[in-house]
Amino acid sequence: MKREKITLSFEEMPKSWYNIKAELPFKIDPMLNPGTGEPIKPEELAMLFPPSLVEQEFNCEDRLIPIPEELIKEYYVYRPSPLVHATGLEEYLDTPAKIYFKNESVSPTGSHKVNTALAQAYFNKQDGFSKLTTETGAGQWGSALSYAGTKFGLDVEVYMVRVSYDTKPGRRHMIHLYNGRVYPSPSERTEGGRAILKDDPDCNGSLGMAITDAVEMAVKSDDTNYSLGSVLDHVLMHQTIIGEELKLQLEKANVKPDVLIACVGGGSNFGGFVFPFVMDAINNKDIEIIASEPQACPTLLEGKYEYDFGDTGKLTPKMKMYTLGYGFVPPPIHAGGLRYHGASPIVSRLVNEGIVRPDDLPQTEILKAAQIFSLTEGIIPAPESSHAVASTIREAKRCKETGEVKTIVFNLSGHGFMDLSAYDHIGKL
Repeated sequence: MKREKITLSFEEMPKSWYNIKAELPFKIDPMLNPGTGEPIKPEELAMLFPPSLVEQEFNCEDRLIPIPEELIKEYYVYRPSPLVHATGLEEYLDTPAKIYFKNESVSPTGSHKVNTALAQAYFNKQDGFSKLTTETGAGQWGSALSYAGTKFGLDVEVYMVRVSYDTKPGRRHMIHLYNGRVYPSPSERTEGGRAILKDDPDCNGSLGMAITDAVEMAVKSDDTNYSLGSVLDHVLMHQTIIGEELKLQLEKANVKPDVLIACVGGGSNFGGFVFPFVMDAINNKDIEIIASEPQACPTLLEGKYEYDFGDTGKLTPKMKMYTLGYGFVPPPIHAGGLRYHGASPIVSRLVNEGIVRPDDLPQTEILKAAQIFSLTEGIIPAPESSHAVASTIREAKRCKETGEVKTIVFNLSGHGFMDLSAYDHIGKL
C-alpha cells in the first residue's frame, strides 16, 4: 500500500500558539508560593523567567498567542512537520484500524523539544538575559535548548540526570556541539546536589534533582534565567504548533480521528499534540485521548492529585498535579524523558476530569513496539515515543478483535538514534 504523507506549505503553517486555558470550562488551580502557600503572583516568578514568558504563563484570556516573525523563520527550518499514514504498521498488525503519526523527529535535534526551546531562548534574549540553566532527563531537552541558545546568542548550562549522563553520551556530545555545557545531576556544583551526594554518592539522579540544581544556579545570577522543558503552561502552549498543524493536515486529507495518543512525562509533547482537540472531545465526546506513560513511573495512573513541589529541593512553586511525590526516584529505565514524578497541571486536570485516559506500559512492551515500528515504518523511535507506539499497537489490536474501524493518530515525539543501546537486547520479531 502506498505510504501517504500529508504536508503543509510554509504559508499554511499556523502563525499563533493555542492557549487552551482561554476555552476550558474550568479554571486550572493556581501555583502556590512554596514559602507562604498563597497563590503565586507574576512578579514572584521574575527570579526564574523573563517578563514575556511570565505573561504567557498567567494568560487565561487570549485564545491565540501570535508567534513572533523572527521565531517563525526559525520554525521554517523544520516545520511544518509531516503527518504520515503508517500503512506498513497497519499491514503488519493486520488491523482494520487506520493509523497515522505526526513526525516530530524531523527537528534539528530530533525531537519536539525544539518548538519551545526556540521560543524560550527568543523571549529571554528579547527581555535582556544572556544565560539559561536547565535540567534534562535523557538529553532531548538539553540538546534542544543548547541549539536554541546558539541561535539567539545565549549561554546554556544543562544539568543531566546522572544515569542518562552516563548511558547516553551521544546527547552530551550534541549539547557540546551546540556550545552548551552539561553536568551530571545531582551536581557537586550546587548545595542541593552536594547534600544528596553526601547521603548517596552513587545516586542515579532524577528530574526533580536536576531541576533543583538548575534553579539554584539560576537564582544566583541576575543575568541568568531558568528554562523548563515541560510541565508549565507556557511550555505546553508553545508545543501546540504540533496539534494546530495536525488539525489542518487531517482536514486536508479529510480524515477524522477517533483516538489520539502521545506519551507523557511532564506533558509537553502530549499537551502540544492534543490540546487543540480537547474542546472537540469535551463538546462532542467522540474523540478518545490516551496518555502513554511507563509502568516504572506511573504518575497519572497511580499518583495522587494534589499540590506538590516540582523539584526535590522544594525551590519551585507548588502545583496541583498528579504526583508520585517530589522525593520519588524512579528506576533507571531507558525512557529518561518520562522519569518525572509529576505532570503538567493542565494535563493532570484533564485526566482528573475523565477527558484523558492514562495507559501504563512495561519497558519490554515499548521496546518491542519500537522494533516493530522501525521495521515497518523505517524510523527508529525514541524510547519515550515508543510508549505512544505501543499504546497505538494495543488499540489497533483491539480493533482487529472487535472489527471496529477506527482512525488512530499518535505523536512520534522524537527519533531514537541517540538511544540505540536501549534496543541492544531485543530478540528477532
